[in-house]
Amino acid sequence: MWTTTRRILSRIVLAVFGIQVATLLGLMVVDARRKKNKAPTSFPRQAPTAVQSRSNNATVYTYGHDLFDDMIEAIDAATEHIRFETFIWKTDATGRRFRDAFVRAADRGVQVDLVWDELGKVFFTDGVLHPEFFDFSDHPNIRARSHPLVMGGVLFWHPRHYGSNHRKILTVDHRLGFIGGYNVGDEYAADWRDTHLRVEGPAVLELENAFVDYWNLFAPENEHLPAISGRSWDPSVQVVRNVPLQRLYPIRSMYLENIDRAGERIWMTHAYLIPDDDIITALTDAVERGVDVRIIVPYHSNHIVADWVARGSFRPLLRGGVRLFCYQHAMVHSKTALIDDAWTTIGTANLDPLSLKGNYEINLSLVDDALNSTMADIFEMDLTNCSELTLEQWEKRPMMVKLSESVLKPLSPLL
Repeated sequence: MWTTTRRILSRIVLAVFGIQVATLLGLMVVDARRKKNKAPTSFPRQAPTAVQSRSNNATVYTYGHDLFDDMIEAIDAATEHIRFETFIWKTDATGRRFRDAFVRAADRGVQVDLVWDELGKVFFTDGVLHPEFFDFSDHPNIRARSHPLVMGGVLFWHPRHYGSNHRKILTVDHRLGFIGGYNVGDEYAADWRDTHLRVEGPAVLELENAFVDYWNLFAPENEHLPAISGRSWDPSVQVVRNVPLQRLYPIRSMYLENIDRAGERIWMTHAYLIPDDDIITALTDAVERGVDVRIIVPYHSNHIVADWVARGSFRPLLRGGVRLFCYQHAMVHSKTALIDDAWTTIGTANLDPLSLKGNYEINLSLVDDALNSTMADIFEMDLTNCSELTLEQWEKRPMMVKLSESVLKPLSPLL
């Protein structure tokens, strides 16, 4: 009896797995055709916007070329040290602009510390690897390290050893800091709609401290960086970091606490929206108490599987009164939120399991009405490039599409 039952269960599991694989292969074919026939991108953007906040001078970027020009300018003006951390650093023209700028800085005596993610390097560089690009061993003023694909030795399977370094920060001379969603590459300079923030003020030391803490977590003791002193206790500016090795995931708590506090509006933009049940409940509860909850997501993202898995959360959000807006004609990669007229976050964490419970992530959390107002203006600009998805439209999608979404839903914890 048990043998027969086990045989049946095995066949069911294999059948489900086979359907998942077939669905994934089909989506990959669709995605390849879509990318091959992709039309030129077009989307609204605004010039870098300066904001005088309570304790920091800030500039918000919505276009990669603007951001990269200012980052290169900051690197070229450095006199003491540069600390740079990214997920994807492509070896194209934009990537080489950054590499050349780091070498120029090191040549004039600036200490340059660099971190990139090995997964981002191997799997997201268009299949072209240039090992010499990432080799800085001949320069005494450049210290460089990559976040490994696999770590922990025989304990590689343990959750403490999961996670890529998905962070994107740059600090210069204790005086300038950059944080946001932009990776480094030609594609991100012109074709993607993303959001980055430049800060001058107490927030810079918080970003630099986050870099130093990460570096010292993985570097041998004789290569540790000195601790950052003089940090502010200003509660209106906080750097919130996920650190898998220490089992720390406060970004999810940051979102839940601030969503629960909302009384007027919650406006969010996320490249990959796969919220867990607690976040869905928090958002729909906010709607019930009269909060205007809106979320912008890509119409088509750069990860088609993530798109289809994300659809599993659309129905409960729409039924709960959350308004979803699909961004058109370009990939929107921002990870931002604003609540009421007070709170804003800009950073690297998506609302998905991989960001909230898996990767090394970093977000800047700010209570500042001026920055909140600027981000609201940008959100409204982005809405002009969106189509709203209604519950009625969603319920009318074809049955085959619904079945495909159901087949892929078990994959959500992996994305």
